[in-house]
Amino acid sequence: MLKDSYRHKGLRRQLIQSLRDKGIRDKRVLQAMNDLPRHYFLEKAFEEKAYEDIPFPIGNEQTISQPYTVAYMTELLRVEKRQKVLEIGTGSGYQAALLSMLGARVYTIERHQELYERTTNLLESLGFGHIRTYWRDGYKGLAEFAPFDRIIVTAGATEIPSALLDQLATGGVMVIPVGKKQQKMHRLTKKPDGTFLDEVLGPFRFVPFVSGKSTSADTDNT
Repeated sequence: MLKDSYRHKGLRRQLIQSLRDKGIRDKRVLQAMNDLPRHYFLEKAFEEKAYEDIPFPIGNEQTISQPYTVAYMTELLRVEKRQKVLEIGTGSGYQAALLSMLGARVYTIERHQELYERTTNLLESLGFGHIRTYWRDGYKGLAEFAPFDRIIVTAGATEIPSALLDQLATGGVMVIPVGKKQQKMHRLTKKPDGTFLDEVLGPFRFVPFVSGKSTSADTDNT
């Protein structure tokens, strides 16, 4: 059974203060991150470091992003209650759970079958079974559930996938890191005429956004 001790809560409060010091201002985002135990989404071996502002490996050559990056992207997204949010890159499930705590109706895609299965089970065990998880190709999105009010991509893309732009609602916002070795964060807002306001923001470094799906057999053979 997962435990959230006084020590964990104290470390989370310190982390939240450090995020404030680094410029995160959205009180709803900070409160949700304070309420959501990050160590639940990490392997036991990393538990003591769960509240340091650093990324960690989660298997399948993927990482859980550092808390500042999660907070920054979530703040940029400006999620409102009951909005449909598409996340590309389920990973550990931490970002999806955070979006759910902000009141979003979350749809999330993971390309790695093993990670998809493990994280789906974890989210359900933590009371987030209402989050809709899919083992799919993130480049294609989820056209059958479009349009989405918000789209967040948690891997570094070399270009912005046109399928995701097509699935964004008018007035909707997409946050995506774009670049090769290093990415710039983009916030795109869809205008009524179908064009996009593209705000190019600070530099980040993410694992690559890869097309296609990866099966457990693929992982076993590598």
